[in-house]
Amino acid sequence: MFRKITFTIALLMISGSTFAQLEIGASYELRDEEPKNGFGVRIQSGFLNQIPLVSLGLRAHFSYFSETNMVDETTFSYDKNIQNYDFGLAVVAGVKLGLLEPYVGAGLGSETLELTAEDFSNTPPPGQNPDNENESNIYWNTFAGAKVTVIPLVKPFVEYRFSARDLQVPDIEDKTGRIIFGVVLSF
Repeated sequence: MFRKITFTIALLMISGSTFAQLEIGASYELRDEEPKNGFGVRIQSGFLNQIPLVSLGLRAHFSYFSETNMVDETTFSYDKNIQNYDFGLAVVAGVKLGLLEPYVGAGLGSETLELTAEDFSNTPPPGQNPDNENESNIYWNTFAGAKVTVIPLVKPFVEYRFSARDLQVPDIEDKTGRIIFGVVLSF
């Protein structure tokens, strides 16, 4: 009798996350492009939850990167503030293997890059004042990762996301990937 109760409790603890409809998460992100470090948030909602061992969902994600660089010209110097943020939607499919849930996904998004010159050491000569720049692009991405169920509501994860701005065959040498570490809460 004790074995049956222990088995039932263990099964409920492991499969408790199977019934999750909504996940909210935060992450720390690293990439090769400047700025290199950033933070992200995500919300994921599951659908077709009746399929055993398989999870399908729709994810909305947002990432923010910021860095300040010192630029030294011949007669003046200034700080260049680089801000990059992106947001997107993706379809996610995963397989529940006990405590581990590997997943893959693909989606579309928008990326914005803002360059701002500030904190001048000397007044720039006329005509040499650096311009502020703002650029937005549509991108597609694909990703693969895995979540681990520590307790039914908390899942640390690691993910690799590849992004590209054109629909050609991906160039592995292109530095548009990022590694993401984070935690999601399942409700």
